[in-house]
Amino acid sequence: MTSETAEHPPSAGATARRTAPTATISASALQANVALLSRTGAITALVGALTHDAWGHGAAVVDEAAQGAAGGSLVADGPLRKTSPWQAAAASLFGLPGSEGRPVLRLTGAVLSVKRLFAGEGVSYGYTHHAPTDTHVALVTGGYAQGVVRTLGNHVDIAIGGVLHRIVGRVAMDVCVVDVGDALVRRGDEAVFFGDPAAGEPSLAAWATVTGLTPREIVTVVGQRAYRIVGT
Repeated sequence: MTSETAEHPPSAGATARRTAPTATISASALQANVALLSRTGAITALVGALTHDAWGHGAAVVDEAAQGAAGGSLVADGPLRKTSPWQAAAASLFGLPGSEGRPVLRLTGAVLSVKRLFAGEGVSYGYTHHAPTDTHVALVTGGYAQGVVRTLGNHVDIAIGGVLHRIVGRVAMDVCVVDVGDALVRRGDEAVFFGDPAAGEPSLAAWATVTGLTPREIVTVVGQRAYRIVGT
């Protein structure tokens, strides 16, 4: 898959190709979660939440939000005791599935190319997926090197243009293949791996279910391996 078909030209204003997906940290969601924890008093359990680069969210960014909204730093002075209250408060701070907080980390990739796939043809390493009917597949930035776990192939959906499409075949090191059917998908289009379910985006919960990893394990790897930026 190295070129687009004529029926799927690059989207208008398509940006330069990036080999790594983007992990966007929502500053507003982070501040809202800090404020929530401050109101409930749970913020006191969060000292030390900056370990592992604040679970991949960026220690400096998270501590700045805590100092701005709660008036205190999350830097631990002594040994960190990872108690149940600490785990629950940290999950809410980052808006992980099952918590009261808003999701802070949103992982997106970009469509590199789109091509025709005929019934019976296989995709990716080992051909673990064969097209049941004629379709189109998109090559999307984001692979296991950036935390898009290999076992997600054939099991989870990503959103392109607000429509869910299944990742098919084995996830490669830096890219994955997505069955987009007859949808108008073009090079440069944004592909949302996971984000805020309230906004109609795929949930991190599905990743945890399929991989057997905890949400905190997934976001820690994704946040440290993807191209991380701070958004609104």
